[in-house]
Amino acid sequence: MFVRKRSPKLLFAFSVATVACGFLYLTGQRVAAAAKDTYESLETFASIMAIVQKSYVDEVPSEALIQGAIKGMVGSLDPHSSYLTPDGYKELQIETTGEFGGLGIELTVRDNILTIVTPIDGTPAFRGGVKPGDQIIKIDDDLTMDMGLQEAVDKMRGKPGSRVKLSLRREGVQGLVDIELTREVIHVKSVRGGRLVDKRFAYVRLTSFQEASGDELVQVLDKLDKEKHGGVDGIVLDLRFNPGGLLTQAVSISDLFLDAGLIVRTDGRIESQVHKFFAQAEGTRRVVPMVVLVNEGSASASEIVAGALQDHHRAIVVGTRSFGKGSVQTILPLPDDSALRLTTARYYTPSGRSIQSTPIQPDVVVEMPKLDAKQTAEAIAEAEKRSPHEDYFDLARDPQLAKSFELLRSWDGDIQKIGGVAGFHLERLAKAEPAKAPAKPRK
Repeated sequence: MFVRKRSPKLLFAFSVATVACGFLYLTGQRVAAAAKDTYESLETFASIMAIVQKSYVDEVPSEALIQGAIKGMVGSLDPHSSYLTPDGYKELQIETTGEFGGLGIELTVRDNILTIVTPIDGTPAFRGGVKPGDQIIKIDDDLTMDMGLQEAVDKMRGKPGSRVKLSLRREGVQGLVDIELTREVIHVKSVRGGRLVDKRFAYVRLTSFQEASGDELVQVLDKLDKEKHGGVDGIVLDLRFNPGGLLTQAVSISDLFLDAGLIVRTDGRIESQVHKFFAQAEGTRRVVPMVVLVNEGSASASEIVAGALQDHHRAIVVGTRSFGKGSVQTILPLPDDSALRLTTARYYTPSGRSIQSTPIQPDVVVEMPKLDAKQTAEAIAEAEKRSPHEDYFDLARDPQLAKSFELLRSWDGDIQKIGGVAGFHLERLAKAEPAKAPAKPRK
């Protein structure tokens, strides 16, 4: 019997085709199974919705049930993802322009507890003594257990002039701390405190990253350069209690002080969320020694700036560990004028550090003094007397700020030759004696 021998190439092609068909068959089965599971789940959802509408003690509109389901679905993902109603979406748009109503608190959820990232400088929460890390246990008489982030924000916002009480759990304090605050329209000026110190050094406080923050910072620094003949000899960029804001502004502000290299990288599941942002030589400011101040209230965009300048040895970071909020939220508008705020990626510094898992660690750690109850009350009383727009600047009571200027005064090299103040001074300065504790408030 004659048997035709098959070509090895033909056998290989046949084998590959067989494996490919098998793979496609198995993949098709998985897709079909996933689609079936989704369909069955949606069928269950529709059944439950029908039962609620028929049997619940009160009549509930379909729209309310669907919105509740959407909020629950998105809220189960992570603390920063949320569904924004049309009104909520409008409020978010107002926030990024720098004016909104409420108390002036940046919130997150940690360990299923509403936690304050930071009070915004100059707001009722800041003047009232709210601190980063405080856990909100009650808003007025409502317990916050299992309360969503957006629901908590809605409860704290209201008519300007109305009051709201927060019951807070604070580290190191027994019992709850009750703080009553008066709501007001919040005007957030993103760049504050621009001034010369010792007639040589620029001090600039950045309280948030809004649409015009980069331009505002340039204007302030240009003004201070003109005041100091020949330009300032050093810069302190104060990012303490800065909860972040727009990624574009974090990149823009970092780019002011870097002439090349990676600023930040975002990494997500889909290709459109993978981005790298690089510094450009154009627009880079004259290189002078620089200190960046951070604390536990510095989050998100603040950590991007501090991390970029630290990784490139362009600035020394002083203060305490930052908050550690390194996830990217994308606002996805929906046809009915609502929107999804969805976590789509994470931030990474130029050296590859994930801000989400590793907050920014200062090069020089300087703790703020812990005041007792009486000193705290006196400090709050003094703060209440100041205008919301008055710049707070007191070296005697701010060892972190005092340390920053001490470091700038100690610089004595040629920055063009040494490649940056941080690369020259960091090892020596890290071993320097910490700043003295500030004087106690006067009675």
